[in-house]
Amino acid sequence: MTESTPISDAELLAWLDEDLPPERMSDIEQQLRDGTDLQRRVSGLISERDHGAVTVGEVWRRHRLSCPTRHELGSYLLQALEPGHSDYVRFHLETIGCRKCLASFEDLQQSQAATPETIERRQRIFASSVNRLKRDGS
Repeated sequence: MTESTPISDAELLAWLDEDLPPERMSDIEQQLRDGTDLQRRVSGLISERDHGAVTVGEVWRRHRLSCPTRHELGSYLLQALEPGHSDYVRFHLETIGCRKCLASFEDLQQSQAATPETIERRQRIFASSVNRLKRDGS
């Protein structure tokens, strides 16, 4: 049997919020199946949380205060952010690996993808705009 990595209370709280990488989520779930002490710790954390005993760090994580907004993610995708801000978003996505932000970013990437329908729609809009600009500029 392989030795498991110790689990902190912060990790257990992140596990409850499904905010850990999938591999770590699975590792913790396996340890929870095997250990009643860990199950008691989780129950205690849930009880504390339900009674309002939270830390500043937990409020920060739970309300995702360090996560870029969807608008910021879209601006990052379009390379329209200031360099420092762009570096932060890249760090958040690539190093932190925030699952919720990665999912939102992937959704934005897919919505930006050029499908035949979007290409046709863009061409129609462009063509109609060109005619309008020609009339207005005459």
